[in-house]
Amino acid sequence: MYKDMILLPGGEFLMGTDSNEGFPQDGEGPVHKVFLDPFYISPCAVTNAEFAAFVEATGYRTDAERYGWSFVFYSFVDKRLLEGENVTFSQQAPWWVAVPGATWRTPEGPGSDIGDRMDHPVVHVSWNDAVAYCKWAGVRLPTEAEWEYAARGGLVQKRYAWGDILHPNGEHRCNIWQGKFPEKNLGTDGYLGTAPAKSFQPNGYGLYNVCGNVWEWCADWFAPDYFQRSPYRNPKGPAQGKTRVIRGGSYLCHRSYCNRYRVAARSSNTPDSSSGHCGFRVAADA
Repeated sequence: MYKDMILLPGGEFLMGTDSNEGFPQDGEGPVHKVFLDPFYISPCAVTNAEFAAFVEATGYRTDAERYGWSFVFYSFVDKRLLEGENVTFSQQAPWWVAVPGATWRTPEGPGSDIGDRMDHPVVHVSWNDAVAYCKWAGVRLPTEAEWEYAARGGLVQKRYAWGDILHPNGEHRCNIWQGKFPEKNLGTDGYLGTAPAKSFQPNGYGLYNVCGNVWEWCADWFAPDYFQRSPYRNPKGPAQGKTRVIRGGSYLCHRSYCNRYRVAARSSNTPDSSSGHCGFRVAADA
């Protein structure tokens, strides 16, 4: 068994939300009953140290390494690179920069490294990369339903993994954007980029950072209307699609733009996409 896996009992829970806090195109509702068989899930996202062991053992090259670039948040990019001709800003989200040489080893591009971030979640990994790691480690990605059940930590229809208040008693419980997005991150939660995978208090099931820090890949194809037709028992997403589900939000989420750090929030990306704010945690059958 993969180390430190948490056995969850499964059973019935209420998935999704009927609130209007999210984006209509995300399809966060309706709230519906789901039954899950027992399963294992890791307490935190796969770290740089764990991914490095996989690469050392297999010689695996990530999609970002093969393509030669990945997306980096603009304020993390060396100004000399930004002024060069080899970087491209995203048209949909101009705070993202396609940086040549940005990989899981060099998260901000050439000259950066993960030497002091070995306990942080690995980033710049695509869904394809996550699946390759899982096959090597003898695990799998969680289904979207398993992810939400685990993230809720036993709470029923709460906004966050710890309740409905973002900062209970003024305490930061997750790593998200603090300040005015995207101009200024005050870092009052302690982090500007990724935080160690086991930061902040775990939820009721012992999971860390299911809200914020890094987006996490799930096994499922994404469809905005899936919750309207999802089966009751062990749903696994649509049979096909163009993008895969990501969950949990990231250190770049802020209520003014992307409040997807709520446990019911969902989004997606193409299976070969990578960025500096997306990683994954693993699961296994019980």
